[in-house]
Amino acid sequence: MFPHKKETVRMDQPTKQPLEPRMEDGQPLVIAGVQGRYAKATAGDIPRLWELFDTCIKDIKPRIGGVTYGVCHNPSHGEFDYMAGVEVPSKDDVPSNFEYVEIPAHRYAVFPHYGPVQALEQTYERILFEWLPHSGYKVAGVDFERYSADFDGKKGLGTVEVWLPVVKA
Repeated sequence: MFPHKKETVRMDQPTKQPLEPRMEDGQPLVIAGVQGRYAKATAGDIPRLWELFDTCIKDIKPRIGGVTYGVCHNPSHGEFDYMAGVEVPSKDDVPSNFEYVEIPAHRYAVFPHYGPVQALEQTYERILFEWLPHSGYKVAGVDFERYSADFDGKKGLGTVEVWLPVVKA
C-alpha cells in the first residue's frame, strides 16, 4: 500500500489483540473530501485516494478538529464508496470541488486498530466475523475509520479507530 516503505510489516499483529469495543453515542457528522468506488479486489487502491486528499485538504475550510475520516458508504453488489475526508460544520461549508457525506447520530461500537494501517482489513474482518455474530448487535448505517491527529500516513502508523454503527439485533 505504501510502495516507498521498504521495511517488513507484520500483518498478523492485529489478530493477537482482543476485540473489546467501547460503546459510544456519536453525534451527526458532515464529512467533506474526495471519494472513489471500490470492491474488495480494488480496495488496495485506497492509499492513492489518501495521497490525493493530502494534496488538497488545505482547501477545505472550516474544518472541525484535527482528525481525518475514512468513510465506507453506499454498498451495492460487492462495491462501496470510500471517502477520505475531514469534518466540517455543515454541507454549506463544503467547497464545490469536493464531495460530502452526512452521517446521522448513531450508537457505535468503537474498535481500536493495533499495528500498521496496512493491516486494517484484518481488523475489519475480525469485527465482522468474530465480534459481530456473537455481540447481540447488527450494523445500522455508515461505518468509518477515525484517524487521530498523530496519524502518520507516510509511515502508516498512529491512532486509528473503526466506528461501527450498531443496534440491538
